[in-house]
Amino acid sequence: MTEFVGTTSTGSTAEARPAASPPASIETRQSWIVAWVTLALLAVCFGSTLLAVVGLKPITEDLGTTRQLVALANAVAWLGTGLGGILMGPVAERLGIRIMVTFGAAMIALGLAISASGDIWAILVGHGLFVGVLGNGALYAPLLVYISRWFDRRRGTALALIWSGQYVAGIVWPTVFEHAIRDYGWRFTMAGFAVVLVVLVPIAALFLRQAPEAPAAFGFADAGRRRKVLGMRPNTVLAILCIASFACCVPMAIPQGHLVAFCSDIGIPAARGAAMLSVLQAGALISRVVWGWLTDRIGGLNTVLAGSALQALAVAAFLATEDEAGLFAISAAYGLGFSGIIPAYIVAIRELYPSREASWRVPTLLFVGMGGMAFGVWLAGALYDYFGFYAPAFAAGVLFNLFNLALIGFLVLRQRSGGALPAMA
Repeated sequence: MTEFVGTTSTGSTAEARPAASPPASIETRQSWIVAWVTLALLAVCFGSTLLAVVGLKPITEDLGTTRQLVALANAVAWLGTGLGGILMGPVAERLGIRIMVTFGAAMIALGLAISASGDIWAILVGHGLFVGVLGNGALYAPLLVYISRWFDRRRGTALALIWSGQYVAGIVWPTVFEHAIRDYGWRFTMAGFAVVLVVLVPIAALFLRQAPEAPAAFGFADAGRRRKVLGMRPNTVLAILCIASFACCVPMAIPQGHLVAFCSDIGIPAARGAAMLSVLQAGALISRVVWGWLTDRIGGLNTVLAGSALQALAVAAFLATEDEAGLFAISAAYGLGFSGIIPAYIVAIRELYPSREASWRVPTLLFVGMGGMAFGVWLAGALYDYFGFYAPAFAAGVLFNLFNLALIGFLVLRQRSGGALPAMA
């Protein structure tokens, strides 16, 4: 996918600069090598966010605390990941991606060790500060920006590919963690996974090279002047995107954070619940490349709208049944729906803003989105503790999703009406 020529200060579309031939693509064989390595990195590191999910009930029972407090560990890990992306983005620009990835893996491992050694407060600090801010925060947003700079024509496909690391992790680790927690306890499982991280991630980081510089042809014609985006101030559009991201990440987090516990509550064994979570993530993985392909053709905003609509239907479907076979089917459908949303947000930002602004605009959106994930995980636990069942949490998720659809629908209408859209070079 190409970058775009910018817009004028009045919001009208600028003329593309004449060129004798199309600009050369920055995509090479090395682009795909670093993309696949990044996929493997995230497939390992995202496992750190699943330990508190799979161990939600055992940890709650062992520590004698409430479910919402243990769910809060996963919430603060997501929130810390978003905050860390903003803080670590400029640092990654100076130190390089290899150092940041190695540092992030070490911090995740330290956070898991702290969590395994203490009570609920050790878990919250370990997950929020070390797994989140200093750990995944040093990996998540910097890697997304890094990969986006290796691609121009198939950026949506590449971002969808590496984002699949979350779903590879979701397929592989829940069942592994469930067996390990059952046989050895949640403390040993956290400490053991910390060892896996410090061994594997630094090796993979050796394959990450410096990203190429984008050719001058792939830029914004008026990058030095005040621009309009969709007929509005650039930061206004970013604010709308951030709020929309928060609203869609609240329902996105509820099944992912509570599905295993939900199944156990209604009489489905925890092992089946972990398998159901894996099916959910497998559905997301299968559909991810399709969403990336679609994003490259219809654009980021249209893809967000489509994915969010499918997610809303799937979250609503969790209210309709407690049958095991039905829940497996709904989990698969949910995975198919939500998997393309966040990468499409990143593509939308890269379509609407200059490349040099990606290092702060992308982490800002991710931070707010992670805040939505954190709030969604906590909200579901709090509503469960109050009502004693999960139906109110799923209903709240549907309402948040409808609000997201309204915001993204507004931006899509602005886009289709020609409101200060960039013109393709």
